Amino acid sequence: MNFQQLRIVRETVRQGFNLTEVANALFTSQSGVSKHIKDLEDELGVELFVRRGRRVLALTEPGQELLQIVERLLLDAGNIKRLAEQFNLRDSGQLTIATTHTQARYALPPVVAGFRQAYPKVHLVLHQASPEQLVRQLLAGEADIGIATDAVGEVAELVSFPYYSWRHCVIAPPDHPLHRQPLTLRQLARYPIVTYHGGFTGRSAIDQAFAEAGCAPDIVMTALDADVIKTYVELGLAVGIVARMAVDTHRDAGVRVVAGPELFAEQHARIALRRGHYLRSYALRFIQLCVPGLDEQQIRAALAAAPDPLASLCA
Repeated sequence: MNFQQLRIVRETVRQGFNLTEVANALFTSQSGVSKHIKDLEDELGVELFVRRGRRVLALTEPGQELLQIVERLLLDAGNIKRLAEQFNLRDSGQLTIATTHTQARYALPPVVAGFRQAYPKVHLVLHQASPEQLVRQLLAGEADIGIATDAVGEVAELVSFPYYSWRHCVIAPPDHPLHRQPLTLRQLARYPIVTYHGGFTGRSAIDQAFAEAGCAPDIVMTALDADVIKTYVELGLAVGIVARMAVDTHRDAGVRVVAGPELFAEQHARIALRRGHYLRSYALRFIQLCVPGLDEQQIRAALAAAPDPLASLCA
C-alpha cells in the first residue's frame, strides 16, 4: 500500500469515477490508475469499486469505509508537511483564501493589506467562489480558509467562527417613488426587483422575509455581486436589494438607500476551516486580523474537536 494508491482512491470519487479525469488530475496514465486500484484491491482482499465491464461506477461498502480512512491519512500527511514548513520556513509559503465576491470586494481589502504588510514573503491567493464551491475547496484541501455568509456553518467537517454581522438594504435611483413612500415588503413587491442569485449573499433571508409577509416579489433579474445589481438599478430598470456595506454614498451617486425599517434578518459572515487541518502561524494571524478577539488556542482547539451535530460550531 502506498500514498499514490490512496490518492487515486480519493481522486476517483472526486472525479465522479471517471478514470481518465483521475489520470489527468494526478498526472499519470489511465492504465496506471487502473493498475494501482487493482493492486490495492488484491493486497486488501476486497473489491473497493462497483464495476460494469471496465467502467467504475461507485464505491462498494468496504470502499466507502476505506475512503474515510484515506481522507484522514492524506489530511495528516499534508499536516506533517505544513508542520515542517512552519519551523523551516516560518514567514514564507502560500495561504489560500476562498471567499465570495462580497467578502473579497467589501470586507477583506483592509485585512489583506495588513496581512501583506506583516508577511511580505507569503504568497496570498484569493479565490472567488460560490458558497458551495468554497465548501468543496475547503474539504478538498484546496483552500486553507473560507469566508462566506451562506453554507459554511452547516457542514460537519468544517468549524466556523463569526466574522461580522450585516444587513440587506433597498436601493433605488434618487428620483424613484419608493423614496416618498413608507418602506414595507408589500410596497417593495409592487416594483421590479434585482437582487442576488440564489445561494449568494444571504438571498435565502430575502426570500424568507417576503414569504413570511405573504407577498411574492417581482424579481426580474439576479446577479452574483452587488456591482452588477447597482448598475441596473442606476439605469432605472428595477429597484435593488443588496448588502448595505456594498453601497457607498460618494461612489454610488446613481443610487440611494431607501430609508425605512429593517425588512430583512441580520446576516452573519463566518470564517470556516476544515477540521483537523494544520494551520501555519501566518494563517492564524490572518484570522486574527479578521477577528481580533480570537486567539490561537481557541482556533486550534476548535480544529481538533470532533464535530457535534447538536452544538454550535462557533468557538
